[in-house]
This record gives sequence, C-alpha cells and structure tokens, in this order.
Amino acid sequence: MMIQSLKNAFILFFLLLCCVTVNAQYTPFFQNYALTEFGAGNKNWDISIAENGKLYAANDKGLMEFDGMKWNFYQLPNKTIIRSVLAHKGVVYTGSYEEFGYWKRNSKGRLEYTSLSSFEERQESLAEEFWQIFQYNDAVLFRSFSNLYSYKNGQVTKIQPESTVLSCSIVNNKVYVATVRHGIFTLENETLVPIITHPLLHNTKVISIVKYQDKLLITTALNGCFLYDNLKGSISPWQTDINTEIKEQQLNSFSILKNGDMIFGTIKNGAYITDKEGRVKYLINKANGLLNNTVLSHELGKDNEVWLGLDNGLAKLDLDYNRILFNYNSGKLGAVYDVISYNNKLYLGSNTGLFYLNDDGNEIGFVEGSQGQVWDLKIIDNQLICGHNSGTFLVKNDKLTKISDFTGGWVIKKIPEKEKSFMQGTYGGIVRFDFENQNWRVNHMGSRTIPIKYLVFEDSHTLWAAHAYKGLFRVQFDNNHDSILNFKNYKDKGLWSDYNVKVHKIKNDICFKTNKGWQKYEGILDSIVPHDILNDSFGNDTEIISESDTDILVTKNDKGKISFVSLTKDDNTLNLPNSLLQKRLVAGAESVSKLNDSIYTFNLYDGFMLIDKTIESANDTLQAPVIERIELDKVLVNIDDKNAYEFPFNKNVAVSVSSPLSKNYFFEYAIAANGKLNWYKMDKEKLELSGLSNGDYNLHFRTSNFSGDVSKPIVIKMKILPPWYKNILFYVLVFVLAAGLFYGLHRRKISKEQRLLHDKLVKEQEALLKEKAIENDKKIVELRNQSLKNEVKLKSKQLANTAMALVKKNESMLEIKNELEKNKSGFANSLAYKRLLRMIDSTIGHEDEWELFEYNFNQVHEEFFNQLKNKHPKLTHKDLKICAYIKMNLLTKEIAPLMNVSIRGLETHRYRLKRKLNLENDKSLGDYLRDFK
Repeated sequence: MMIQSLKNAFILFFLLLCCVTVNAQYTPFFQNYALTEFGAGNKNWDISIAENGKLYAANDKGLMEFDGMKWNFYQLPNKTIIRSVLAHKGVVYTGSYEEFGYWKRNSKGRLEYTSLSSFEERQESLAEEFWQIFQYNDAVLFRSFSNLYSYKNGQVTKIQPESTVLSCSIVNNKVYVATVRHGIFTLENETLVPIITHPLLHNTKVISIVKYQDKLLITTALNGCFLYDNLKGSISPWQTDINTEIKEQQLNSFSILKNGDMIFGTIKNGAYITDKEGRVKYLINKANGLLNNTVLSHELGKDNEVWLGLDNGLAKLDLDYNRILFNYNSGKLGAVYDVISYNNKLYLGSNTGLFYLNDDGNEIGFVEGSQGQVWDLKIIDNQLICGHNSGTFLVKNDKLTKISDFTGGWVIKKIPEKEKSFMQGTYGGIVRFDFENQNWRVNHMGSRTIPIKYLVFEDSHTLWAAHAYKGLFRVQFDNNHDSILNFKNYKDKGLWSDYNVKVHKIKNDICFKTNKGWQKYEGILDSIVPHDILNDSFGNDTEIISESDTDILVTKNDKGKISFVSLTKDDNTLNLPNSLLQKRLVAGAESVSKLNDSIYTFNLYDGFMLIDKTIESANDTLQAPVIERIELDKVLVNIDDKNAYEFPFNKNVAVSVSSPLSKNYFFEYAIAANGKLNWYKMDKEKLELSGLSNGDYNLHFRTSNFSGDVSKPIVIKMKILPPWYKNILFYVLVFVLAAGLFYGLHRRKISKEQRLLHDKLVKEQEALLKEKAIENDKKIVELRNQSLKNEVKLKSKQLANTAMALVKKNESMLEIKNELEKNKSGFANSLAYKRLLRMIDSTIGHEDEWELFEYNFNQVHEEFFNQLKNKHPKLTHKDLKICAYIKMNLLTKEIAPLMNVSIRGLETHRYRLKRKLNLENDKSLGDYLRDFK
C-alpha cells in the first residue's frame, strides 16, 4: 500500500496515516473554487464529469460548466434551481423543480435546453423535485422522492414506487432503489421488485449501495454503514472506524475510488478519505482550508481527482499519493524556512519561531523562547542546531540553549577534514564553531562584518561566501583555520552580476547562480566563466532550491516548474505540476529539505508538502485543444466541422479553446509565416485577433505544460476577405467611374482650353484696343502739351513783348523826363513843371501795367511768386518784381527803367536780394531764379 510505504519511509512521525485518530493537519492537495470565481449561486447540489473532461454542476442559480480554465453559466427558462445533473455522450441532463430535460450544444458552441416534462403520459402537475439522474442500459432515469422517470428512444415512462424514494444505485448492472418504509428494490423491466426488506433499513435514509468484496455495502445518513450478505440474506453494521464519524457528522455522499480507497462526504465536517477497511487517512474540512464543511455532492474525475460540491463553492482534490500537504491555517506557523527530522519528531523553522510535530502528528508544539525568524536547522554530532535571527541555539528536549550571540545564523557548513569544526554565515560575517569537551566554542573569523548568507567549501582551506544582497568572496584560511589569510572580492573576475549571487558545489565545481545565468570558478585562470552545461540543461532562469552537495538537485525555473534532477543517472528527472505549489512557496526564499533518500519537504506558507519521489506520480495529461466558440466582433458564429472559415475584412476575431482532459497546462498558438511556426503562449483560453490583412491564414493551437510537453496541434483555416474596395465589382466600378471621370475631365479640359483661348483673344483685342486708346490718349496729351507749349510760348512771347514794350515806354518816358529836367528853366510855371514830372513818374510806375504783367507771368510760370514767398518770406513786393524780371532774362539796364531806378540802384538792390535769398557769392542770382520751380 502506497500510504503504508510512506509511513515506513517517514519513520515514526507519519504514524498519522494509519492511526485511528483523524489527522486534522495532513491532507491531499486541493484547490477551492469560490463564488467569486464561477459567478453563480453558492450551493452545488450535484456534479457530473463528461467524457470530454468538462465538469457540470447543478447550482442554486442554474447549470455551471467548467473546461479547466473558463466557467460558463446557463439558466433554465424559468430560472429555477437545478438539483441534479448527468453528462452522458455529449448530452447534459438536468433535474429541477417540476422540470427535467437535457441540454445540447448548438452550432455556435452554446448549450440549448429541451424540456422533457411535457411527456404524453403526464396528466397532472409535477409537484416534485428531481434529485438524481443516472444512466442505465439505453435509458436515462430521473429520480424524485415520489417517482422514477425513464427516458428512452425519445419517450418518457413513469415508474411509481410504493413509498418515498431516497436513492438509486447501480451494482453489477442492476438498479437498486432505496425507499423509506419498504426497504430496497431492484428495477426489472420498468417494474420495482423488493430485494432487501430488513427492518434495519426502515425509516433509514440510504445514501448509496455499492459492491464491497462479496457483499453489498449500504451507507446511510445517520445510522452508519451496513454489510448485506446476499447469499445469507443477512444484514449487519460494518465494523470500521469511519462508522462513528459519519453517524455524528451526517453522511451525504459516498464513493469508492479506483485504488479501493473510499470518500465520505458529510454535512457537518467535510470529506473523509479512508482505506478499503474504513480507516481514516485524511479529513478535508474548513479547519484545513476547505471553503465549507457541508459536502452536498462529489464526483470522481480524471486520474486521481475528486470534485466536491459544497454548500458554499466547489473544491478539487488531488489524490496523487506521492505528495501530502501539511496545513496549519491558524496563521501561527507562518512561512516555513526549514524542516528536519530529529528524535522521532519533525521540527519546523519558520519566520515566527521553532515548532515541532508530536509523535502521532495530530498536534503542533512550539519551542518556548524561539520567537522570531528561524533560518537554518542542522543535526551536528546528533545535536539539533538552530540558526536564528537572534543567534544560534542548541535544541534539546524541546528547549533552547544559546551557543552563539552572533545574530542571523543563515547557514552552517562542516569544515572538510575536521570532524567537529564548522563555519557559519551570519549577519555579521563568518563565525567558527568547534565542539570540544561536550561544549561549543564560537569565534568570529577576521575583521569583516558583512552579512554572509551562502557558504560553500572549495577545499579544506578555501571557502566561497556570498553576501546576502551584493558581493561574492573567496576566503582562504590558515592551516588551523584560526585566521583568514585572504578575503578576495570576485566582482571584477568575470562575474556577470554581483547581486543576489547563490553559491553551489556541483560535482566538485564551484557554481554560481546570478541574475543573468549560471557561471563557475575556473581555478587555472582564477576567474569566473560561463557554465555552459548548466545554462543549456537548466536554463538561465532556473535556480537550485535544495542542498547542492547531493546526488539529486531540486530546481525551480521562472515559470514555476519544479524538477528533481539526478546527477548520477542521465534520464532520471521528476517534474512537479506547477499548480501544486503555485503562490505557496515562500517568495524569495524557496527551499526544499531532504528528510531521507526519498522523502523531501517543500517549505510553504503555513505548512509544507511532503513528496516521495520513489512513488510514481500520475503523468500530466495533454489533450489537443478543442474549439469552444468563435466570435466576430463579439458575436458568436457557427463552428465549422472542417475548421474552415471566411470572415469579412476589418473584423475582430476571437477564438476560445479548451482542453478539459489536460492537467497543469496552458495554450500556445502560432500563425504560419514563411513556412515556419513561431509559437506564443496564451495568457488565457481566448485568443483575440484584430487588424488582420486580407488573405489566407492557418491558425494553429496546441496544449503545453511547464515540462515542455506539447499536444498534437489543431489548425483553423481562416480566409479574411478583401475589403469592399478590393473586389472585382469594385474594380469595374472604379474603372467605369475613372473612365467617366477621365472623359469628364477631358471635356472639361477642352472646354477650359477653348474658354482660355477665347479669353485670350478677348484680352488681346482688349489689349490692342487699350494700346490704341493709350496711343490716342498719348497723342492727345502730346497735342495738348504741344498746344500748351505753344500757348506758353506765345504767352512768354507776349510777356516778353509786354515787358519790352514797358521797357521802351519807360525808357521813352525817362528820356522825356531827363529832357524836361534839362530844360527846367524853360518853364515859367514851376507847378506845371512838377505836375508834368509827376505824370511821367506815374506813367512809369503804373500798377495796372504791373498787374497785367503779373497775370501774364503767372500764366507762364505757375505758382512762382507763391513758392518763392513760401521759401523766402522776407521778400518785399519790389523784390518779387525784380525776381520776375530776372527770371525773364531781362538785363539790369532793362529792369532799371521798369523799376524807375538807376542801374546802380538796381545793382545794389540785386545784391541785397541775393543776401535775402541766402545765396553764396559764387552762386548767380539769375541762375537761381531761372532754375527755381
């Protein structure tokens, strides 16, 4: 018996497995499924597992389906509770209140319900609930407390017993029907025939009837188990340990496992697992992690799995007996860092202190004074040594004696070639321990006080020490190990990274696990080089979590895969399913303790796992993926048996797959490109694709596990149709539109060119006319200018003539005046003489003549006087007259008569005028005035 062999291997501290007393701590591995995960009702009244591995649960709210990754939920048309379920040959049968029927998958992958309640023989309301469904021969039978209904060949037949029906069981291809008052019947040709009528079974709730050896084992809810001898017709209580328990805890479900073990589901205290003799092996209840103590149903699954339907969720048990879980859910134990067997007890070092399991394994004890972090447990010279946060202690009779005050005893290693001398890595550096005269002598080595977490001896006088966080050192001792000769940092000796370095000795090689992979020490070069063998066989991200100086290593990679690797046998590797220890190993301090040659403990939060690597574990099954549903923009499409699909362009495609028969798996997909398949891991069961170009795609799916195994792939052929603008009709339409557009543009171009030509001719004509008009205007202007010139010339001539006439007149008058003055004495009357002179002067300076002259002058020289006065405001009227005469090129002798002054007086006036005009001496007055505009 496997469990018996485990007990022997574990020596005394696993007596629990064969004890009468129920063990409340050791359990198989199990996984809870709470309401938050499946999103339906709390209670799961019945469970059935289909041939394809899918689980179906009769739930408070409806029917639940689980494919190993995804939960689906379906409701009856009236949304009533479902009490019973049976999955058989691709059909799911369910029973409810006043309703029973079946579900089949439609073309889109969803279950659709068909009612069988309205059968032809029904004459009245089905005021009953259907609590059990089972298959018998070619029929499916639905059981309520009142009747049986047989569904066969599309017909429903009612079978009515004499009293209330409690349960139905099939034994040796016979249907046994247990009733309340009339015992047990068998069903023969749709007729109930009494077979066991013993008074012991009257008014007794029978849970199940199974074959047990050469008898029938009858289990009841409150009265325990009975054995019925068919040959003798006798019935008697089953004399076994479990009877007392199930009487007190109220049995609700029962099954015999493949290996002969039995499972009892109770209302009050969870599930019991016993051997074939009824001796309790395990109790799985709320005390050790089950969601609820009320087991409403259970079902045997694939391999060694058992599903429990609870009053508040579901649970899946893994009954692979090469591993056992120890749970201590009070929270007092904390995270376990080391486990060791000593003096028939199992000691547990955790972050809260040192604990031990007593001989029967039922109770856990605490070693007083050990509060705090325990790092290391070692047996040295038959003494238990405890490396603790506050120092190092000797454990004897579950009491502590401090033997070292150096805090943080991380690891202690025996010095080679010295029987009773050891080196320890502590918070404050390296410490030496010597056991002499039944006492421990402790000394700190050297002056370094850095924290040393890992120690490995290269030889008897050379030690490798790794800093707790950063640093790697090679330490050399003197011959007696009394002092450190050399403490050398190997950071610059080829080490890839000096952060979080771990040191191991593997086959006489000093090996280092860094953040970037595996390296080893090369003594000839005195440097650290890559360890190609370990990097290739383990991988860069794999760590050793067990003691390394043994023939078997326990490794863990970054994906959670845990393996037992033999260093002496080429092909002897045991892989553990990732789901077993996921999120339970102590993060950052994963460790495995070896108890003996076959038993190992994985140290966990609130407990540990025992594993016997010599007992063969059930292999992880890998089933090829199954297409569950395909969605196009979140709308379900029909699933094609040939897995060939055509989808419109620019649609989001989602493919959901399942692999219910697989264990500890994940999915991978690949899209064929250039004849190669590049596989990518899927984070969930659904692959969502968007932005696919038009064309043909072969979409591959496969199931994989962390051991590197893969299933046979499946292929979905997808054709993404071209967008609407890439089909032939569109091209024809585009061609027609392009041709029409080209024709229109061509016509438009011609029309435009004609219009441009017309506009050009019009513009040229307009330009010609405009040019002619300009020429005409120019000629008119020239004629007008010529006319003006002629007019000005004429006026200038007239003005000159007028001026000359005035000059001559004034000269004549002056001559007359001079003659008169010469002959003054000839005048008898002086008054007449004077009057005559005045008349002459008046004639010479007559203003009317000047105004006429000024008018004519302005006609020829516009604005001359105004501009001259503006520029030279000090000029007098006389100055202006002289300026006008000078501008007309009149000589001084010609101007003097006009001004009625002498030539000398005029020259004096010209001189003063030149000063008023601010002219330089070398500037001619005549030139200035003639050029003045």
